[in-house]
Amino acid sequence: MNAPTIAVLAFDGISPFHLSVPCLVFGADRTSLGLPRFDFRVCGVEKGPLRTDAGLGILVPYGLSALDDADIVIIPSWKDLEAPLAEPLEDALGRAHRRGALIVGLCLGTFAIAAAGLLSGRKATTHWAYTDQLQALHPEVSVNADVLYVDDGDIVTSAGVAAGLDCCLHIVRARYGAEAALRLARHVVLSPHRQGGQAQFIERPVAKSAKADRFTGALDAVRATLGETHSLDSVAEAAGLTRRTFSRRFQKSIGTSFGDWLTSQRVELAQRLLEATEKSMDIVAFEAGFGSATSLRQHFSARLRTSPAQYRREFSGRAGRDEGTTLALSH
Repeated sequence: MNAPTIAVLAFDGISPFHLSVPCLVFGADRTSLGLPRFDFRVCGVEKGPLRTDAGLGILVPYGLSALDDADIVIIPSWKDLEAPLAEPLEDALGRAHRRGALIVGLCLGTFAIAAAGLLSGRKATTHWAYTDQLQALHPEVSVNADVLYVDDGDIVTSAGVAAGLDCCLHIVRARYGAEAALRLARHVVLSPHRQGGQAQFIERPVAKSAKADRFTGALDAVRATLGETHSLDSVAEAAGLTRRTFSRRFQKSIGTSFGDWLTSQRVELAQRLLEATEKSMDIVAFEAGFGSATSLRQHFSARLRTSPAQYRREFSGRAGRDEGTTLALSH
């Protein structure tokens, strides 16, 4: 099968870290982790030498023509946030979007996508310090300042800096399965799926305490026993907190409710079981804590916009089929 093509847009003055995020996830050979070998291209408005904001020089081997057949186009950051896009770039992004490429804006890269007119009436995010500016410049965009990334179908945008890694892992998970994303996250020593949003980073960090350690321990215990019943009251008691205090601390530190977090954890476990085992839907539902296959289908479809059966058809053993090899599963 043809290697998926990923085009990453660099520009004069880009941050080396921002550029390194898609390079880390997609630019290296990850076939041993269950990912395809990507046709990875770093491009600019014109190919040639560029300067970074760290004083390093990079040589960009591709121009905008690299976007013409790319499956995924990534803009890892942006500058001149209030300036219009150069017409060749705006045209190239528009063509890529119209023919069905996934358009990804990491951090301030969202501004470039919005300037190209691709986010009108759409949901998006960017670095929390720039969300008001994005909303003011592009009132037609529904800006969410609290999340790590927004997946709006054919356009995905992320919050600032490290959230670009979360976003790229999400793309891997959505296109190549939870197991491949989990292996990649382990390989680069990154959490497979950080819960909550960037709002938690705006607050002053909470000092460590015995109760904070019990809070973390209680959540770790839930993750280890997702097939069991976990009520808000029982987990709050394990954390040494009242129900109200636990809920308030959970919302502040994780960025969502305990019930929503628990469902997300169970859906992720179901994804891994569907990929890595041949267990029946009833067993998968039981081990993931949903109780019944009907409940599993409802939550799975609500979160992932597909059914468990369809997900298994797409991702069970997919890594081996893509590369013609058999990969030993780590579970």
